Amino acid sequence: MHASPPFAPAVADSTALSGLSTGPALASFPLAELLLVLLSAFVVGACFGSFLNVCIARWPLELSVVRPRSRCPRCERQIRWFENIPVLSWLLLRGQCAGCALPISVQYPLIEVIVGLGWTAAVYHFGVTLEAVRVATFATLLLGIAVTDAKHYLIPDGFTVSGLLLMLLFAVANVFVGESSHFVSPWPAILGACVGAGAITIIGWLAEVIMKREAMGFGDTTLMAVVGAAVGAERSLLTIITGAFVGAVTFLLIVGPIVKLRTSRRGEAFAFPDVPFGVFLAPGALLTLLWGDALIRWYVERAFSA
Repeated sequence: MHASPPFAPAVADSTALSGLSTGPALASFPLAELLLVLLSAFVVGACFGSFLNVCIARWPLELSVVRPRSRCPRCERQIRWFENIPVLSWLLLRGQCAGCALPISVQYPLIEVIVGLGWTAAVYHFGVTLEAVRVATFATLLLGIAVTDAKHYLIPDGFTVSGLLLMLLFAVANVFVGESSHFVSPWPAILGACVGAGAITIIGWLAEVIMKREAMGFGDTTLMAVVGAAVGAERSLLTIITGAFVGAVTFLLIVGPIVKLRTSRRGEAFAFPDVPFGVFLAPGALLTLLWGDALIRWYVERAFSA
């Protein structure tokens, strides 16, 4: 195994990579330096969260995320740079446009805070390393995919194409950096992308045959290509199983009863709502990345024990 860089968590072997690092990578830092590093990570993450909000708003409409600059949808007033500071600007503007007082959705600061905290957690656990950037980037992409699928029943190619390219580029970069990683190396990444996309496509086809209607969109296929490129073939299959289980439980125990109650009040016939599968595949992929190997070992040890 390659030697760990100065800020990386100490890892004895690949089996230690089944979850988060065994201890905080920055635990030995003086408090002032630790806070500065974590604050910097939060600010960087919040900035990526701000850009993620743009992607969530524009990619479903097939609009560019570069031009034009952000503006109010009602008065079309261009948002000035100091009104676009993550989290802080929303608070100072009291959640409304400075021109026409149109309410600004709480989604914007919420996404920025979540992504900021995600980047902070990644740096705290993995140190100032490529691994921290890879985990934080993967989680950011998955969050964007989950939110967009929940809102529009759509997973834009912007997320999946850029995600696939990033996962493959990171895999190649890590060959030169030499860090121990939760992610797979280049060849397993390519194989995993094919297996993940192929498996979800077959499952969607079988479900369509059984249900006599479209059961899964192409966005789920491209999402699983991204996931497979990150976690490899075996854990991509585990991601599908995990996502299906969480999705089934959520819809049967929470969404289904709520929809049934609403339709009965309106005197309408109950119809089970469509499932935005990406909402469940996304968190399943992150859990599988961090704890998938441990879960697979746990299952194999019990399933094949004498």
